[in-house]
Amino acid sequence: MSQNVSLMFPGQGAQHHGMGVGLYRDEPVFRNAMDDFFAALGNDGEQLRDEWLSAAPGPLLDDSSRAQPLLFGLGHALGAAVLARGIEPSALIGHSVGELAAAAVAGVFTATEAGRIMAGRSEAMAKTVPGGMVAVAGTVDDVTPHLRGDVVVGAVNTPRQVVLAGPQEDLQAVVQALAAHGFACQPARARQAFHSPACAGAAVEFESAFDGVRLSTPRITIRSTRTGLPVTPDQAATPEFWAAQIALPVRFWAALDHLLEEEGTHVLLEAGPGGSCSSMTRRHPAVREKRAEVLPLLPPAGQDPGMDVDTFDRALTRLSTVPHA
Repeated sequence: MSQNVSLMFPGQGAQHHGMGVGLYRDEPVFRNAMDDFFAALGNDGEQLRDEWLSAAPGPLLDDSSRAQPLLFGLGHALGAAVLARGIEPSALIGHSVGELAAAAVAGVFTATEAGRIMAGRSEAMAKTVPGGMVAVAGTVDDVTPHLRGDVVVGAVNTPRQVVLAGPQEDLQAVVQALAAHGFACQPARARQAFHSPACAGAAVEFESAFDGVRLSTPRITIRSTRTGLPVTPDQAATPEFWAAQIALPVRFWAALDHLLEEEGTHVLLEAGPGGSCSSMTRRHPAVREKRAEVLPLLPPAGQDPGMDVDTFDRALTRLSTVPHA
């Protein structure tokens, strides 16, 4: 059996101040990829870069206008740095905006086009009603009876961890009801109700950001967290496929489950701030049974930026020593 290497790209909620800045300082390929993306954003990119590299966290880090492009940029740049080391992933999987980072790494669109796409995404989301997302320790069937208003299950991360999304007032009422019934609820670091009907209008507007963008067939298989299945050439070439994602549920566990069903052993590299995708993936039976291993490419929040290069190099060194099945 063969060893399958996959890259995982986290989404909203994984962001933290200082993520990846140490790698930006010391890893040329990563730095160049980030600079190309910031340049593609124009004046907004220069401001975003300055906020990212600042000594103190900016007040809008959890807003989609900051978190989303930064998470995209980090994922795309980490993917470029991994490919530059001669590692050829067999698959890519991205959570929410992470799926767009996967598309960029797979060559669906260029870094320059990505600047336009991500700017359009931020502009569209800025017009949505105030909302949020809350992680709940429970199944879809557990939480469904407590939903009300426009609150929906916006993500299924594991069989027993879902994320609810919706407008603020409705979401708070649902969380209170769940807490009263003993459910553990944890607010996600998001100010918008991603992956809910509140974003339906934004999805339509976001589609126009792809006008004039030549969408190509992925060079690397993308395990879509919209469908749970590989992205087809027709889907990759359709702007609606990428745009509608912001109003539809994230099926992370379904995509991961199908990926880890493939024959052989698996190594999953988390291409983003260390923690979110890794913690979910480690709950999968394939990981618990040692048929799959998860390696973060960046350290978790709170670590000195000097640990970035050590974590990145350690993961790739470990990858080269994992025995083939």
